[in-house]
Amino acid sequence: MSNYKAFRRTIESPIFSTVSFALIVFSIFVYSSISIARLYPSQYISTPIIKTPQRAHNNDVQAAANKTPQVQATTPALKVDQSSPIVVSNNVTAQPMNIEELEKEEQGPDPLIPPPWLKKEGRMEWFQKKLPDLEVFQSTNLSRAFHDRVLKFSTNQCAIQFFMVWLSPARIFRPRDFLAVETLMKANPHSCLVLISRSLDTRRGYKILKPLLDLGFKILAVTPDLASLVKDTPAETWLKQIKDGERDPGKISLSVQLSNLIRLAVLYKYGGVYLDTDFIVLKDFKGLRNAVGPQEVDQATRKWKTLNNAALVFDKGHPILFDFLQEFATTFDGNTWGHNGPYMLTRVTRRVGNTPGYNLTILGLEAFYPVNWVQIKRFFKKPATEEESKWVEETVLRLSEESYGLHLWSSFTRKSVYDEGSVIDRLIKSHCLICRDTYNT
Repeated sequence: MSNYKAFRRTIESPIFSTVSFALIVFSIFVYSSISIARLYPSQYISTPIIKTPQRAHNNDVQAAANKTPQVQATTPALKVDQSSPIVVSNNVTAQPMNIEELEKEEQGPDPLIPPPWLKKEGRMEWFQKKLPDLEVFQSTNLSRAFHDRVLKFSTNQCAIQFFMVWLSPARIFRPRDFLAVETLMKANPHSCLVLISRSLDTRRGYKILKPLLDLGFKILAVTPDLASLVKDTPAETWLKQIKDGERDPGKISLSVQLSNLIRLAVLYKYGGVYLDTDFIVLKDFKGLRNAVGPQEVDQATRKWKTLNNAALVFDKGHPILFDFLQEFATTFDGNTWGHNGPYMLTRVTRRVGNTPGYNLTILGLEAFYPVNWVQIKRFFKKPATEEESKWVEETVLRLSEESYGLHLWSSFTRKSVYDEGSVIDRLIKSHCLICRDTYNT
């Protein structure tokens, strides 16, 4: 009984109450911190920055690198002030990424994919509500400078003007996407590349591209201005209808549709070559003009069946580009994969491709798409027999001689790991510039 009274006096004392309360608060804080760390690990783990790796000590790689024409840097290596705009190429400036930009970029889901349960009217209403927050549709000082920046950059004595589009966050610009840029510059060292991308037109984008910029290659990441790109084209009306909620954006991510549109508009306004970021570029594009490639041919006749828009070569203002833009705008369908891309290209080319004065060239299958999205998985596997080793040797030789580039079909292979000794491995080692230890994702 005396023990009970002593215990009761203890727990009723002010000191015991204070200590108990402090322990309870501390326990709640620790539990909350652990829970938050589990829910939001990216806030507690620093984002890795791609560093310039050491050149691989592979004889094949070194021999290929020795054949690369030397490109003299026009400016010395740049020191970047973390608090001010940075020079990305040839006196063109880009604003540094601030904390708010970085936080937005770290968000996961694609903001341009509507909820799958919504129907046409629901998607249009959803898009109208989302529009104020969609940066790709916003007009800023940086985006409004798009035209002037591209024009100034293209006066850079470019042998060929290349364009790529990247509408995803910079944090998912993976080594294999970088591979497309570096193999392009190795095969076309005196050409210029414009990367149309808000996320790469930042400090983080500069760090990603810096290994190539330091070598003197002419590369510019520039924030797009949709309004100016489609101005005075058939797609101008389409963009207005989408923004006004008068057109169904569809269930497929609108970023896919915008990429299809931007590549057509930029070639129509400026001319040059457009490439997707899932290529290994193998040859100089010199001599190509007003050309597209098929992704599928008739096995009996070898005539093309379906064209693809992952690689496009066109003069500025080519009339078929106007036809493509018109078809995109008038038959837009955001619910059918490929309708506004490869199949649109195919429909229009069948209809008007032979128009006098168009001088359109349909290249062979081997030019850009020597293997389809099903068969390409074999290119990632190392040979297991002598016969397979012979096939790898023959395939690498054939591609190097006949193809301008190998399309990797990233929608199907982004997570695929290529083996050492595979076709992909051999091509990378022969055509890389920076030559990282691996380009697997």
